[in-house]
Amino acid sequence: MEFQVTFQVNQKIFLRNPESSEVGRHIVKSAIDLIFELGFEHFTFKKLAVEVGTTEATVYRYFENKHRLLLYILNWYWSYMEFLVMFRLQNVTDNHVKLKTIIELLTHDLPESAGRLDYNKKYLNQIVISESSKVYFVKEVKEINKDEVFKPYKDLCSKIAGVISAYNPDYSYPRSLSSTLIETAHYQQFFSSYLPKLTDITSENHKEFTAVFLENLLFRVLG
Repeated sequence: MEFQVTFQVNQKIFLRNPESSEVGRHIVKSAIDLIFELGFEHFTFKKLAVEVGTTEATVYRYFENKHRLLLYILNWYWSYMEFLVMFRLQNVTDNHVKLKTIIELLTHDLPESAGRLDYNKKYLNQIVISESSKVYFVKEVKEINKDEVFKPYKDLCSKIAGVISAYNPDYSYPRSLSSTLIETAHYQQFFSSYLPKLTDITSENHKEFTAVFLENLLFRVLG
């Protein structure tokens, strides 16, 4: 299954839309590769400029700082996830199957897309698991939120909450449960890889552990 998609990312995140030029697209693609390889703490615009074959000044023309660049990457990811959820659920009528499909999307590698400048979905997924909390666990989150830069994440949570409510209309906390599912998927995948003693993972259930755990959690809560 191949996709080549673009999304309208909030204009307040960037100084110049990276989708407007080949250099801009290379900056985002190379940033994903470098953040995956180095980690966000060791990632710098200087290193990114070398990777892209341009100057730091050029990178700064697109993004004010590396946190804004990470926020752009995450916004693209959340928009892509919402697209996948809607695409995969469009012909599904059983709400139980819909919820299982959502969990599958949250806990497995994303489908790759076509295109020379397309983003590495495996790297992107790992960045979201490891680095996503760094854009909202900050003191300035209220100010940042005023620009609606977290809207794609909220929209995804809203879509999942809608399926939860359809499955059990009497459940009172669909939005809280939807965001809990997403964040738990991240934490359990991260812990499974790096801090397995914080999970119940075994050699037998390693590949599907997070999905199985989330299904157990979700359907026990919903009844």
